[in-house]
Amino acid sequence: MEGPTPVSALIHAATMVTAGVFLVIKCSPLLEYTPTVLIFLTLVGGLTAFMAATIGLFQNDLKKVIAYSTCSQLGYMFFAAGLSNYAVSLFHLMNHAFFKALLFLGAGAIIHSLSNEQDMRRMGGLTQVLPLTYALILIGTLAITGFPFLTGFFSKDVIIETTTSYFTVTSLFIQWVSVVTAGLTSYYSFRLVYLTFYIKNNTFKTVAKHVHESPFIIILPLLVLSLGSLFLGFVAKDLFIGQGTTFFSGSIFNLPEKPF
Repeated sequence: MEGPTPVSALIHAATMVTAGVFLVIKCSPLLEYTPTVLIFLTLVGGLTAFMAATIGLFQNDLKKVIAYSTCSQLGYMFFAAGLSNYAVSLFHLMNHAFFKALLFLGAGAIIHSLSNEQDMRRMGGLTQVLPLTYALILIGTLAITGFPFLTGFFSKDVIIETTTSYFTVTSLFIQWVSVVTAGLTSYYSFRLVYLTFYIKNNTFKTVAKHVHESPFIIILPLLVLSLGSLFLGFVAKDLFIGQGTTFFSGSIFNLPEKPF
């Protein structure tokens, strides 16, 4: 299912595809008493993260790469919930909303500038003509890869650390899957940046003549989302997952013997 880029940004960042994660988190009082379901949730989440990342490696459509990265990040959220760390799962959901919306709307700005071209193989050389869009896309890319001290780092790093809190075969397997998937995420994300901005320009001459920076009405939301992608994780980490925080005040349930 495809839609206009602003619709894709809304669906992937904040509404439809993340609703299942929110439902799982709200069902924590039930899940905590069903360890078999938690193990199943952990395995499905980990395998989803890995498989979606491998699919994203071979996509050439700009929006499809970002869409499969959403599936991969949802896998992270699900297996974090499967390991009973519901707070960090919700934290990653919030952080993901900012940089994923930034990436989708940034992709929309590129597509608008290239007369509706979405194939990354027909782009390239846009760093000079779209410098602001390039900077904003780079911020979103660094955030989703978990670059230190950007928003994605503060939740993704904790999710990977969560896998070391249990001494089971499942958690060890998911630990390796999560680390490998993080590497794949970095690869396909920077592949997108490389094919779009760095390689030799492959656009048609008739299109290349009219490439231009998007108007301010398109750039403004990107600027707002870039601020969230840069600073939100640091600002909100103590509120969501800080030691002794009462932010959720009973809305998330953990059994006393669980480490979270």
